[in-house]
Amino acid sequence: MATPKDQAAAGARNGDAPPAIALRGLRKSFGDVHAVDGVELDVAEGEFFSLLGPSGSGKTTVLRLIAGFEAPSGGSVSLAGADVTRRAPFERDVTTVFQDYALFPHMTVEQNIAYGLKVRGASRKEQAERARAALASVRLEGFGGRRPRQLSGGQRQRVALARALVVRPRVLLLDEPLGALDLKLREQMQTELKELQREVGITFVLVTHDQAEALALSDRVAVMNAGRVEQVGTPGELYEQPASVFVASFVGTSNTVTGPAAELIVGKAGTFGIRPEKIRLLAADAEHDRRDHSQVHGTVADAVYLGDHTRVVVDTDAGERFLVITQNLDTSAADARALPGERVLLRWHRRHNVPLHHAS
Repeated sequence: MATPKDQAAAGARNGDAPPAIALRGLRKSFGDVHAVDGVELDVAEGEFFSLLGPSGSGKTTVLRLIAGFEAPSGGSVSLAGADVTRRAPFERDVTTVFQDYALFPHMTVEQNIAYGLKVRGASRKEQAERARAALASVRLEGFGGRRPRQLSGGQRQRVALARALVVRPRVLLLDEPLGALDLKLREQMQTELKELQREVGITFVLVTHDQAEALALSDRVAVMNAGRVEQVGTPGELYEQPASVFVASFVGTSNTVTGPAAELIVGKAGTFGIRPEKIRLLAADAEHDRRDHSQVHGTVADAVYLGDHTRVVVDTDAGERFLVITQNLDTSAADARALPGERVLLRWHRRHNVPLHHAS
């Protein structure tokens, strides 16, 4: 049976509905600093979309422009086909969840969740019913009478989500909502957040600097750099076919070769990225195979055993330093310690030489 999200996404693909969010030439300057510089984006109804980038890339400013917390210096913001560029935040059908949750400490969990409904004039009965339903949607039944201080970090995060969802927004904006959680809880909440989005079927837009989080959660991701969108694509597209040196280095780890080294290793001029897990680490005297593969000899500079895999650094004869990631199917910690100084052959399929351009 198709979920609301599946139906919405199908409608968007068939051209039956405008995008949930459309940004056209969006700009925001703070004095001489161009925080957002001509961003063009469409986010489909029911999509889980992420804005990914380092600090200062403009991703949070884009989110604030969508929410109406900032006025753009140029361009437009449309929600479901309506231009909302000059509308106040409360006139936009969006809600925002922040990293600090911003729960009222003097209110119970149920009162916190119902607050938005109270402001909108809902009856007490409706407030209570919808608050309890929202609590159930985030798996916190029976927690309505507690105070925020009586909850764990993950529980407070779910309360913040319930409070945002109870008003039934068209778009939910998430500003690094998991950033304050420890790693294990963060991973658990990522799973719960994805499941929740599938259930409610509304559009989620997540701002994050965590590449693993963006890849794990998103239908599509926009990678931002210096106020611009470098590339938009599915997690698989961004990882397997990065368009630029920046995307290749920011989304995962990539070995980059250019100039004479590229001509020697790849066999043609240009700049290319090779993911470290695509490379096989072979003995230096291994049989050569240049029909479908690229290869280069080198000397192991370092090897770090990390349990399920080993990270091997190789200084190649082409003058480039390569990172190779090998799964420890048979390798032990002692094997890894013995690697530095060894002569090796690196080999990978030619299809893994991904052409890259430099950002303008």
